[in-house]
Amino acid sequence: MKLKDEVWKSGKVVNQFLTGVRGALPLAQTQIEVMLRLLATRRQPVRRFLDLGCGNGVLGAAVLEKYPRAAGVFADFSEPMLAACRAKLAGKHVTTLSLDFGKRDWAKAVAEAGPFDAIVSGFAIHHQPDQRKRTLYREIYRLLAPGGWFVNIEHVAPATPLTTVLFDEVMIESIHRQQSHLSRAVVSRQFVKRADKAANILAPVEEQCRWLRKIGFTDVDCYFKIYELAVFAGRKRDHR
Repeated sequence: MKLKDEVWKSGKVVNQFLTGVRGALPLAQTQIEVMLRLLATRRQPVRRFLDLGCGNGVLGAAVLEKYPRAAGVFADFSEPMLAACRAKLAGKHVTTLSLDFGKRDWAKAVAEAGPFDAIVSGFAIHHQPDQRKRTLYREIYRLLAPGGWFVNIEHVAPATPLTTVLFDEVMIESIHRQQSHLSRAVVSRQFVKRADKAANILAPVEEQCRWLRKIGFTDVDCYFKIYELAVFAGRKRDHR
């Protein structure tokens, strides 16, 4: 039986996520726009960035579109995800790395490419236990340049069961629109029983923002939230 985090090494699971769930996320483009607006508050353009748990590279691709001269590092431990990322970014001068940020030595693999003006992550860190999340955020802080942003577009714990009901409803409806050849009942069953669901370890966004502040991040806030999806971020202090 696979470990919870091993599910993402399955090409079938990755394909189902990218062709179904990822494209069905409500207001996904708005979430990316929020990320870019945060990065635009820097004094200087983004020159170096890291897309951590990059998946198919959708976040880093958006950063590159706005900052075409930036050097991007795209890191994930899932080879099927990295393959999708390389296909998406074909022809662009970027670095892709196979690494597991669940292990403490992951930062060594990217340190030479930093410090980073931005580290972005999308729907990846929630697979880690909470204690590991907190440690990971400290590791991210150390990799940032002064004034650099950490932006996490993330699946977070609901404050009430109603939040989950509404989230599931909007996801099922959106997936059904994309896959209209399937009945709504089939889409609902597939979404509720999806293989990656067991890998989720969700934490409240308010609590994660408190962790960031305690580490030393400034301008920490949840800048966008819809049901169980949130964009929260913090900036490394600039002592200039």
